[in-house]
Amino acid sequence: MAPGQSLPDLLTMRWRDVYFAHWPVDPAVVEPTIPDGLTVDTFDEQAWLGIVGFRMADIRPRFAPIGRSFHELNLRTYVRHEDSPGVYFYTLDADDRLGVKIARRLFALPYYRAKMTARERNGETRFRSERAHPEAPPAAFDATFDPQGEPGTVDSVTLEAFLVERYRFFTERRDSIAVGEITHEPWPLQNADAAIRENTLFEASGFEAPAGDPHLRYSPGIDVTAGWIHAV
Repeated sequence: MAPGQSLPDLLTMRWRDVYFAHWPVDPAVVEPTIPDGLTVDTFDEQAWLGIVGFRMADIRPRFAPIGRSFHELNLRTYVRHEDSPGVYFYTLDADDRLGVKIARRLFALPYYRAKMTARERNGETRFRSERAHPEAPPAAFDATFDPQGEPGTVDSVTLEAFLVERYRFFTERRDSIAVGEITHEPWPLQNADAAIRENTLFEASGFEAPAGDPHLRYSPGIDVTAGWIHAV
């Protein structure tokens, strides 16, 4: 849990089989793409663009007996509002029509419908996504991920902690900045390999594809609670 964080539980969920792929980029690449009022957050003077794929399992309002489950794939970067670090999402693709509609309404996030599959074989997972949202820029992703080693928590001063230990996201709502907060235990992380066959998420959001291999990590998952978004 983020230090000093206290929030009402709007939703509970579990993020399962989470794959993180991150690329370092010049902060000047990110700066023009984020809303006024936010600044680029950097690690060793680098900004980061991340693609995160996972299964959103049993997402439901608190005390509801039945939840929904679907796959999600998001493109994000890391920002600050004054002294508060958080995530800024460019796109969030999900393979659930109702989930996309609710998330866009409740959280003012750029969710899009997509056709997704995640098939595990011999410890590897092939994750595929093709956007199917009307009038949205087309985007596709196809990669096989292979977790390595055993999961463990990470030190707070590492790059891994900078990339994953984020307990709020920022978004635009009615021309102003809003924040949503989440609560969860520290991420259990392990190394990963990946073979990325197709990835047009960057181009769909107006970026050139970053050069070089991504920084890869995997997590078996965590339990998460989320509160309402509110003005900063």
